[in-house]
Amino acid sequence: MANKHKLLLAYYGDDFTGSTDALEFLTRAGIKTVLFIVAPTVEQLEKYDGLQAIGVAGMTRSMSPADMEGQLLPAFLALKQLGVPHVHYKVCSTFDSSPRIGSIGKAADIGAKIFSAPFIPLLVAAPALGRYCAFGNLFARMGIGSKGEIFRLDRHPSMSKHPVTPADEGDLRLHLAKQTVQTIGLIDILTIGLSQQQSEKKLQEQVDAGKQIILFDALYEDQLFPIAQLIDGYASADKPLFSIGSSGIEMALGKLWAAQGIAQSKTEWQAAGEAKTMLVVSGSCSPVTAIQIEYAIDNNFADIALDTIAIASSKDLKTTVAVYIHLIAQLLQRGIPVIIHTSLGTEDPRFKKTYDFFAQQGLTQNDIREKTAQLYGTALGLIAVGVAGKTTLQRLLIAGGDTSGYVARAMGIEAVEMIVPVSPGAPLCKAYAPGSAADGMEVNFKGGQVGAENYFELVLKGQTTT
Repeated sequence: MANKHKLLLAYYGDDFTGSTDALEFLTRAGIKTVLFIVAPTVEQLEKYDGLQAIGVAGMTRSMSPADMEGQLLPAFLALKQLGVPHVHYKVCSTFDSSPRIGSIGKAADIGAKIFSAPFIPLLVAAPALGRYCAFGNLFARMGIGSKGEIFRLDRHPSMSKHPVTPADEGDLRLHLAKQTVQTIGLIDILTIGLSQQQSEKKLQEQVDAGKQIILFDALYEDQLFPIAQLIDGYASADKPLFSIGSSGIEMALGKLWAAQGIAQSKTEWQAAGEAKTMLVVSGSCSPVTAIQIEYAIDNNFADIALDTIAIASSKDLKTTVAVYIHLIAQLLQRGIPVIIHTSLGTEDPRFKKTYDFFAQQGLTQNDIREKTAQLYGTALGLIAVGVAGKTTLQRLLIAGGDTSGYVARAMGIEAVEMIVPVSPGAPLCKAYAPGSAADGMEVNFKGGQVGAENYFELVLKGQTTT
């Protein structure tokens, strides 16, 4: 597949909310970007004029290593054929992963095999999102787009208690070493502060020493530009540089391309304005999302708790969700914004009941995560597109990283493009969904850790925190 669009970067996101995060920071840098559900064909690319970067929204964060390989091998090969200098495996800025589920090490092994680059840059820090890395240790603010306290990852009130991939190690080198046998180096925060020539020398020393994955520290926005200069020196269209990391990769390269005059002129963002109708579908079990749901309910959002056991027991999912579609359509027609959710955090009784339901069927913890992501994501997607088929649905907010990809697929979404920023890492987008009631809909994908407590109200009103 020829690079007719002169693409600068192609990325594969390990979930949908993380993929829209990367979409935002490329678009904000003036890089024309479209995010696809699957690796696009030549015909799909031709629909978008002036395209400079593309993303693919995957779902590998909730998969076993074997299932990841089945997804990533063809996807990485397809991205390599685009002839782009940079190919990025985009992961969550809290590095959600384990040797058994969402293994970033597995992605690194596949990427190393396909791209054969001198090394794999690893950049997880994203200061704009409240993610900081110092001497290999990751620190995260409580709530992206909020003013929450900053914690080392293994002491983070949410991530240290994640139900499937709890963070028990703050040093990303040690965390990743459990998932791959590749050697891991570090360009620490002191090296980042050196001159470009000195930093280049330090990096080459790491490469010459056989470090196959090299982690880059960063604490401040202005440290991303020199990191981009360092890694870009190893990238070319003939030999793409495969990298792993958060949207810090897009932030860094965006700054570089802007300085080089490659980026298009930046858009002056206009507020989206208040939505006449809005639905929130949440498959998130994050305490951050739970607080947001409770705040919204206290501020005139209608509250619908999805019966997770009824969904799990259903023989015909479309029939089971029909009652929710009918109820939500009625509420929206009365001008009431609606939230439908699978849980209010891990303390919600539905969380344990659902886990026990699948555990009694002999499923492992990892199987349960993948099963529930697919089941409830699909159910929420069918509800959303069903509502859109019954009444006008202007704006849809999808909360939950694991479920979001299944929601989008169930709705028939082919691709999304950013309309306007809302909160860092979660832009408002336009959905392209040929033949679906979702075509042209405004959609916002929110990861579990994203946003202040009034996030849903903010999206309803079309305001921005940036």
